[in-house]
Amino acid sequence: MPVMESKRKIEEGALVPIKRPRNELVAAETEIKSLIESGPPRTSSLLAPIMLLSGHEGDVFSAKFHPNGSTLASASFDRSIFLWNVYGECDNYAVLKGHQGAIMELNYTTDGSQLITCATDKMVCMWDVETGTRIKKMRGHSSIVNSCYPARRGPPLVVSGGDDGTIKLWDTRKRGAIQSFQNTYQVLAVSFTDTSDQLISGGIDNDIKVWDLRKNGLLYKMAGHSDSITGLKLSPDGSYVVSNCMDNTVRIWDVRPFAPAERCVKLFQGAQHNFEKNLLRCAWSPDGSKIAAGSADRFVYVWDTTSRRILYKLPGHTGSINDVDFHPFEPILRNILLHLSSIDPRS
Repeated sequence: MPVMESKRKIEEGALVPIKRPRNELVAAETEIKSLIESGPPRTSSLLAPIMLLSGHEGDVFSAKFHPNGSTLASASFDRSIFLWNVYGECDNYAVLKGHQGAIMELNYTTDGSQLITCATDKMVCMWDVETGTRIKKMRGHSSIVNSCYPARRGPPLVVSGGDDGTIKLWDTRKRGAIQSFQNTYQVLAVSFTDTSDQLISGGIDNDIKVWDLRKNGLLYKMAGHSDSITGLKLSPDGSYVVSNCMDNTVRIWDVRPFAPAERCVKLFQGAQHNFEKNLLRCAWSPDGSKIAAGSADRFVYVWDTTSRRILYKLPGHTGSINDVDFHPFEPILRNILLHLSSIDPRS
């Protein structure tokens, strides 16, 4: 029998390597390039659809875009604040150090000139963004400070809440807290209302509370969650607050004056909390049409606020998503990965 006849023939549909002439390969590459260029147009100015920012030596707990959208800041278990360029290679151009404990939350002031941070070292700090120096240390909490937030307008006020059960109001021009509100249990998330004359807090007692600065006391409670509230964010128009809770729900609440007694107007499901009990935050898109929330199931959830439908369930992370933030102008979502989920900074 001839040698060739004894060999098994190629099965129909089998994949075999075929050597092509160089001119055919060049033509194929040109065709692929033209297909890519003729595909859907890029919707942002990022160098690539997904950019990985690495450099922190510990878990990243918070990150926010600068109001001008060109840079962002991230805070970590490693006690440092990294400043990054949003465009190009997303380079880390500055590292701010000064906290003696894990940094739990970070926020820019409205004009973007300062950063406000809080940490497990019981301090709230203010940083000059341009020089990278710490310009104020606010001492007064007797335990871990879980959350901090600057007022949107009016005097330069900052609110903070911690494991000592207090919500403290700071005027960055003065020494020490100017007001303090005592909650029964640990406070995990705080914010201002749009007019900056009321404070909003959430914690392990399951209720969202609104405190009146003029009356120096509790104004009203918003009940509905059945577990600890880990994130609060005021809507761009100041009418609503979104909350992230360990009961595995995200809710929108009406905080306008004279709103009906039942202030919970929307409930969203999908995002998960787990045994790690991390403080997972939430965010609004600049136009208020979408919300996003951190989740322990390694997905980033984005919902439509009108239909309550999940618009995006973004995979790719290998750990809990601690924080999310929307770019102020472009369709870019910054999501923060909790890299080492076995570490509990609050222990």
